[in-house]
Amino acid sequence: MIMFVKLCGLRTSADVAAAVDAGCDAVGFVFGPSPRRIDAETARALVAGLPDSVLAVGVFGKVQIEQVAPLAEASGVGVIQLHGEYPPAAFDSLAPHRLWRATTLTPETEVRVGAFGEEVLLLDSPVAGSGRRWDLAGLAGARPQGHWLLAGGLTPDNVARAIAEARPWGVDVSSGIESRRGVKDHGRMREFVAAARETAA
Repeated sequence: MIMFVKLCGLRTSADVAAAVDAGCDAVGFVFGPSPRRIDAETARALVAGLPDSVLAVGVFGKVQIEQVAPLAEASGVGVIQLHGEYPPAAFDSLAPHRLWRATTLTPETEVRVGAFGEEVLLLDSPVAGSGRRWDLAGLAGARPQGHWLLAGGLTPDNVARAIAEARPWGVDVSSGIESRRGVKDHGRMREFVAAARETAA
């Protein structure tokens, strides 16, 4: 099994170069309220620096749904990730864009991958980007099948244990690869990808 790895919240060309060098599968650019937020013009320049083998994901949390498609198209990202309490109708309105659904796990969460028309489901902590872990025991009775990413409080030091416990298709990290909030640590980026891949192997 090859673990899919997404490095999220990149903001500079150096971040992108380090992510590509680390061997990740996808990078995330944040357009919602966050210290990692960038504008569409900046994102377009960063996307241009990616090889075809690395997927560019636009992360939209607390963004009005009417603004999502124009931002995604202006930035050139390949995938729209709706993060938070977006209803099925929001996903329907964005067809035929490639869509990912990011949410937190509650007793009411629909964990069937594709339930909202998304190709990938991401399960995150209740406060996205906070670096806080969440109780993976909740997966015991609600484990997604198919392409789903584990996120929330992952670091190079704990990702191996989290993968062993949750058995996801892939992992996503942002704050766990930073030297300070919003600033990526390129060494930790490499360490995270290596740890995730070694565990899966």
